[in-house]
Amino acid sequence: MITSVNAFRDYLEKEKKYSLHTVNAYLKDVESFSAYNQTYFDQVVIDQANYSQIRSWIVSLVDAGVTNVSVNRKVASLKAFYKFLLKSKQITVSPLLKHKALKTAKTIQIPFSEKEMTSVLSQMNAVSGFEEVRNKLIVDLFYTTGIRRAELIHLKVSDIDLAKAVIKVVGKRNKERLVPVLPVLMDQFVVYARERAELEKNIDLGYFFLTKKGVKLNETFVYRLINSYFSTVSEKVKKSPHILRHTFATHLLNNGADLNSVKELLGHSSLASTQVYTHNSLAELKKVHGAAHPRNKP
Repeated sequence: MITSVNAFRDYLEKEKKYSLHTVNAYLKDVESFSAYNQTYFDQVVIDQANYSQIRSWIVSLVDAGVTNVSVNRKVASLKAFYKFLLKSKQITVSPLLKHKALKTAKTIQIPFSEKEMTSVLSQMNAVSGFEEVRNKLIVDLFYTTGIRRAELIHLKVSDIDLAKAVIKVVGKRNKERLVPVLPVLMDQFVVYARERAELEKNIDLGYFFLTKKGVKLNETFVYRLINSYFSTVSEKVKKSPHILRHTFATHLLNNGADLNSVKELLGHSSLASTQVYTHNSLAELKKVHGAAHPRNKP
């Protein structure tokens, strides 16, 4: 089992080029099934486990109150493991070949309105000092580029090219893309860079966004930052960097951007991933449709 898992780790890291966070999540799920299998079926190696064993594990997860979404994610990790075993010819048939994912309710992510965005950014107009300047740039960068939280955290100083008005972003699976920077952000970049240069400590020198102690930001810090600013203007349940990504895409589509352009800006590999944002534009489409169609004229 250990040999297979180690080889699976190498496959995820070197061939699939997944982030360390993603790799660890996959391995944790595989090891969870392995522990269950050893306890209830006395089988140390899961390479030859059958579907009835996996189904028993799934039932135990559901009985323990694990949500269908989380169960499906765990099974997807296991599916990837058996796909690797197939590819490396360690098995001939995946035990999950005919498995169907558990049904889940579709949750709609509600973006911030343009009014909410204007309110937050207006409050940050007269910022001064390192932290305030940095925070405004972070909010504005999320809103005007749609980059992911991890992409912002891992931005390097060398990724910023103000002369060409672009930033280089390293997305999922280490895919690089260039994202345009709006003119309205140019001065903010310059002011932040000046404030950053005056920090007493600069431990993580290569990273663009730092704490006042000079270290790279972490995911919890960025989440709390966004949540605190938007809690003052929005009653939405979710106030996260990911909602700002939804907001970016929705506002572009509402204002006439085509789906393919939004796809490229978001760094999606397929159009299907981008289409989840189109439901948020339906209200705007209804307005345009109602106002423009002759059959709706009095």
